[in-house]
Amino acid sequence: MTTIGILGAGSMGSGIAQVAATAGHEVRLFDTNPVALQKASEKLQKILNRLVEKGRLDDATAKAIFGRIYFSDSLKAYAECGMVIEAIIEHLDIKKSVFSELESIVSQDCILATNTSSLSVASIASACKDPSRVIGIHFFNPAPLMKLVEIIPAIQTSTETTEKSRKLIDTWGKLTILAKDTPGFIVNRVARPFYGEALRIYEEGFADVATIDWSMTELGGFRMGPFTLMDYIGNDVNYTITETVFKAFYYDPRYKPAFTQKRLSEAGYHGRKAGKGYYDYSENAEKPQPNRDKELGENIVWRILVMLINEAADALYLNIASRDDIDLAMTKGVNYPKGLLQWADEKGIQHCVDTMDRLHSEYLEDRYRCSPLLRRMARDGKTFY
Repeated sequence: MTTIGILGAGSMGSGIAQVAATAGHEVRLFDTNPVALQKASEKLQKILNRLVEKGRLDDATAKAIFGRIYFSDSLKAYAECGMVIEAIIEHLDIKKSVFSELESIVSQDCILATNTSSLSVASIASACKDPSRVIGIHFFNPAPLMKLVEIIPAIQTSTETTEKSRKLIDTWGKLTILAKDTPGFIVNRVARPFYGEALRIYEEGFADVATIDWSMTELGGFRMGPFTLMDYIGNDVNYTITETVFKAFYYDPRYKPAFTQKRLSEAGYHGRKAGKGYYDYSENAEKPQPNRDKELGENIVWRILVMLINEAADALYLNIASRDDIDLAMTKGVNYPKGLLQWADEKGIQHCVDTMDRLHSEYLEDRYRCSPLLRRMARDGKTFY
């Protein structure tokens, strides 16, 4: 089987390594930091041992999976790889430098993939003499558990590279969807209002953090409220993605970051990993109680949901992905209770348009502009399904 190279031994890189090794591939996991490699080795052993304890793997299989992963501090380990997946820091210049160096080491038919969540794949590919073999393959954290993988061909990517990459990741038991190389791709673009509108509601004093989270989970059916999820992801990481998407969209107000999250990130209140974020995670901290007013909660859910629906509709309007892939992305990539376009049909397209127009009339901000697709569908009496 194809030897797979993974560049970066953080949680994402080691997670992808586990997935590839479980699928039967020999894996070369590289990191410049020997401490990171050691931690990745220990963590992978611990995870596999836990799977054995739970009866999901037998001992021999777990040992075989771990035995297929080779830890290396030299890029030369990638000389015989058929695919290398980069999972390092979200910094364009660093990624371009790494891809340029990789190209001089790997074989001519080796696919070079980036796991970037928000950067331009075309820009990364431009660092290579043969950009046709560069593609975006975006896993979601934790990679062994999350089924969805976004496949993002750049404008330079060959059809052969796209087809080979998608077929390979499909054999790993993943659900692949095709996305256009635009900021945030599908999930990180469409999901921005889940965080951004929740933060706006909070900053306006409409409701506190606990009430917004309660509304979205208890009434909206989401697995995590936006503030709990931001604390889980890390406010530093979530803010950086928001800021990256905002800049990449030429400062479109729809993606404008919130000062609240910027200040938390600056203060080091990154969430669970820091012990403090929107919530206090110290041992004796009291959990704030929400205001369980159902009418208030339903207003919160609908305001955030209609912004998500509007974003999903606009992604379809601009051919970022197909209808089915957009809905799959949100249910399988971020565990939304329903596909947003399906939700739009259930709520009523005209109701979505009327709500967006009401918000726009109230705020007079381009942030609340209604997608032309929703407006046309309402006028023509059409539905997504």
